[in-house]
Amino acid sequence: MKRLATVLIVVAVLLVVFVALGPFYILTEGEQAVVTRFGAIVSTARDAGLKFKMPLIDTVVKYPKKILSWDGDAQRLPTAENQFIWVDATARWEISDPTLFYESVTSMNQAFARLDEVIDSSIRTVIADNPLFEAVRNSNVINEIDRSEVVRVTAETEGEKTEELPDEDSPAIIDANKTYPAVNKGRNMLSEEMLDAAAQVTPQYGIELIDIVIRQIRYSDDLTESVYNRMIAERNQKAQEFRSRGEGQKAFWLGKLDNEKRTILSRAYTEAETVKGNADRQAAQIYADAYSADEEFAIFWRSLESYRNTMNKFNKTLTTDMEYFRYLYDQDGE
Repeated sequence: MKRLATVLIVVAVLLVVFVALGPFYILTEGEQAVVTRFGAIVSTARDAGLKFKMPLIDTVVKYPKKILSWDGDAQRLPTAENQFIWVDATARWEISDPTLFYESVTSMNQAFARLDEVIDSSIRTVIADNPLFEAVRNSNVINEIDRSEVVRVTAETEGEKTEELPDEDSPAIIDANKTYPAVNKGRNMLSEEMLDAAAQVTPQYGIELIDIVIRQIRYSDDLTESVYNRMIAERNQKAQEFRSRGEGQKAFWLGKLDNEKRTILSRAYTEAETVKGNADRQAAQIYADAYSADEEFAIFWRSLESYRNTMNKFNKTLTTDMEYFRYLYDQDGE
């Protein structure tokens, strides 16, 4: 009995020492582990729970099992036309093979460094193989927009308003016939090409890429200036078209106003001459009626009116011995 008790005590002590050395480890949800012994992988665990390892000689390296994000630095890259743009991309990835991951990269920092190399290289290759519009646009909707614009001129003729279409030769406010290069791939397909290129390399690191998304594309400073200059030139051209149309409409309305003015003046002159003619005719008739009543008195009266209008304009009178002055001294004209 004494020997049995001694054995049990020794076994209990050894068991306590064994448990104290830590033969167990806990794997939580979202974690996976690689167990190594003297640097060699002996087992892997991907399910959560209480796991066993040999104390002292086994080492547990835990990795996240969740989907992780990669955020690279924006790169200044040339397009197929050798125009530089800044490309900022992000990606999602996960550790698909912890054994291969441990053997190839070991640490998370090293994994991010490898991803920087692989993803940046794929982005650079895809951007360099495609024109600028494939990267900045994602569809051809810009060519499907109806940009035609019909400007109607409202004219008023004799109290009625009518709408007239502009002449075919008049400048267009919007160039409805302008088309832009058709997009064959677009930004989303370029992202797929980047993913395909990078996904051929990452499996050797035990990494699975889920997607690569172009987060932002912006023009470089030199390209931005050229784009701004082109936009300014286009806006100036449109402004000049507006001015030309305005000058054309101004000339049209001024010409129409001048024609209406001439028409009104001509009509007024005709009416005035008609009124004056009727007045002269009536005055002549009145004079004729008055003169016919007493012809001698009419001659006398007209002579006096003539004297009144002319005598005060004479500087000097040498003689009044003429027929014109016959009524100055005698009302009978003798």
